[in-house]
Amino acid sequence: MAQTQQTERVSAGGLQVAKVLYDFVNNEVLPKAGKSGEDNQKKFWDGFGEIVEKFTPRNKELLAKRDELQAKLDQWYTDHKGAQDPKEYEAFLREIGYLVDEPGEFEIATQNIDSEIAETAGPQLVVPILNARFALNAANARWGSLYDALYGTDAISEENGQEKGSSYNKVRGDKVIEWGREFLDRVIPLESGSHKDVTKYSVTSGQITGEIDGEQVNLRNPEVYAGYAGEESSPSGILVRNNGLYFEIQIDPESPIGKTDKAGVKDILMESAITTIMDFEDSVAAVDATDKTLGYRNWLGLNVGDLSEEVEKNGKTFSRTLNEDRYYTDKDGSELRLQGRSLLFVRNVGHLMQNPAILDANGEEIFEGIMDAVVTSAAAIEGLNKDNAHRNSRTGSIYIVKPKQHGPEESAFTNELFAAVEDLLGLDRNTMKVGLMD
Repeated sequence: MAQTQQTERVSAGGLQVAKVLYDFVNNEVLPKAGKSGEDNQKKFWDGFGEIVEKFTPRNKELLAKRDELQAKLDQWYTDHKGAQDPKEYEAFLREIGYLVDEPGEFEIATQNIDSEIAETAGPQLVVPILNARFALNAANARWGSLYDALYGTDAISEENGQEKGSSYNKVRGDKVIEWGREFLDRVIPLESGSHKDVTKYSVTSGQITGEIDGEQVNLRNPEVYAGYAGEESSPSGILVRNNGLYFEIQIDPESPIGKTDKAGVKDILMESAITTIMDFEDSVAAVDATDKTLGYRNWLGLNVGDLSEEVEKNGKTFSRTLNEDRYYTDKDGSELRLQGRSLLFVRNVGHLMQNPAILDANGEEIFEGIMDAVVTSAAAIEGLNKDNAHRNSRTGSIYIVKPKQHGPEESAFTNELFAAVEDLLGLDRNTMKVGLMD
């Protein structure tokens, strides 16, 4: 409480908002959401206050029900020590309302879902939003070097002279290249011969060809070819799609690795972490307005595309920023643009926690989940902008992961809260998508 009394606050919409958060929302979030000016600021804070007033009592009721259920569970275990009768225990859980009947059959008909969720299976990362460097690394992990992954991990043994060492080990590097060719033989085998014997890759008549002993050899599965970068006869990159994910054979005979490769291949770039959860919950400790503002600012920067972090590595300092999209010529000769970054979700705090960054009309800390719903959604609006070079969702959706919900009543509460936030921000209904997490 002592910290709350020391915090400089501004009255807005019946709320007492820490000035650092208030200024950030007014000067950075709302302008990027297309809501500049005092009138829009007043409308936002008035609406925010109405949401807090409407949903706080219900949030408290839901938490009281949790306490009631927990008390009954505690009493059960006090009265029933030792082994439990499963049928008796299930009947008890249903009696107290901990277990409820499953609903009838239904169809999920949600619209405007990005392909990374609706169609493509792939890795997902979770990173703390308070660490800008981690957040940028995760967002950029959409594409990763297969050669780096092989060289720097135990996927390749360090025996027989293949140690990583403090400088480049050509023996290990050759093993990496060999592994990469074996990967190509498995995934995009040639009609005859091996990728290990290819001395040049090119694109001929809409197909990938490899030159072996002066002969052009096609793939057995030519349908996986997706496009190329550079010149068709001498491409700098050949794009393949396998099991819904892309990879690029990168060619540069003048690069340090390409010089050692008979076909000039310098790397195989893999599409990897197609989605990332930017986490405001378990992986961070955001205990006050300063912490929350830092997290919200990083999240805003990811959606706007201007988040950067100074990084020192090997005695040199450089700025880490978001990757750009990747451009190719597809098999029909048209431009193909692929997302250069993970599709970003944001994990809000659950229903339990409160935070002193904002106090309600009674001077109580508001529920952090309500705060997150409003501010993270407002900060995500620029990520929907079609003219944004670092646009997050190509279908116009904001993806919010909501954890630790106890049953359908709490899930319904979240649904109604999100609808109220959409109305506040002028978003179409169901723009905000909720991801359920245990």
